[in-house]
Amino acid sequence: MKNLIIASTSTLHGGGYLEYILPHLKSHFGNCQSIVFIPYARPGGISHEEYTAKVRSAFAAINIGVKGIHEFDDPIVAIKEAQGIFTGGGNTFLLVFQLYKNKIMDVLAATLKNGTPYLGTSAGSNITGLTMQTTNDMPIIYPPSFQTLGMIPFNLNPHYLDADLQSTHMGESRETRIKEFHAFNSVPVLGLREGSWLEVKGEEILLKGDLRARLFQQNKEPIELDSNSNLSFLSNL
Repeated sequence: MKNLIIASTSTLHGGGYLEYILPHLKSHFGNCQSIVFIPYARPGGISHEEYTAKVRSAFAAINIGVKGIHEFDDPIVAIKEAQGIFTGGGNTFLLVFQLYKNKIMDVLAATLKNGTPYLGTSAGSNITGLTMQTTNDMPIIYPPSFQTLGMIPFNLNPHYLDADLQSTHMGESRETRIKEFHAFNSVPVLGLREGSWLEVKGEEILLKGDLRARLFQQNKEPIELDSNSNLSFLSNL
């Protein structure tokens, strides 16, 4: 049975890394003495070692050990034998490229379907959707496919921002970009605002956190979903 926390972000403004969600992670990874961390997205270009050290420090607060997947001789075995798995944020193109390069995209999907607890933030959340095509990231490297884990029956846009009507910025809003996606694709897209996350238990998908999320569907007006909304109905579209 799938057991996932899919978070928009790792850090809220003014807070520490994972601080806002740590109480939930303590329960989520309650049966884990250690977890495998996937640092492939490398935010700001930091090394795998630096990124893993940051995550290790955060999880120490809830007495869970962390080992980076790059520290294992065989990443496939590391995924299959993991007590829990966390994929951090950064660049989704790089993350997906590395998952395919190391031949662990399908292995990761199968492992998560079998119930290994998973946390994704930002790019690590993007990959839980059907494809990575609604990421905000720059295409710094070209993955062999945009197809991702398919743990949820829609795509995500983490860090979703509403258009600021008072701003002088003339670039496209997130809503405009998602409409561009829907000119060619029928996959629903959930705009996940900062501090919100999805809790996936089996086939049930619940919106958690204090904020609403914005759901976009092809040829329909966007709708706002309240916290604790059940998004499982999207499996039937």
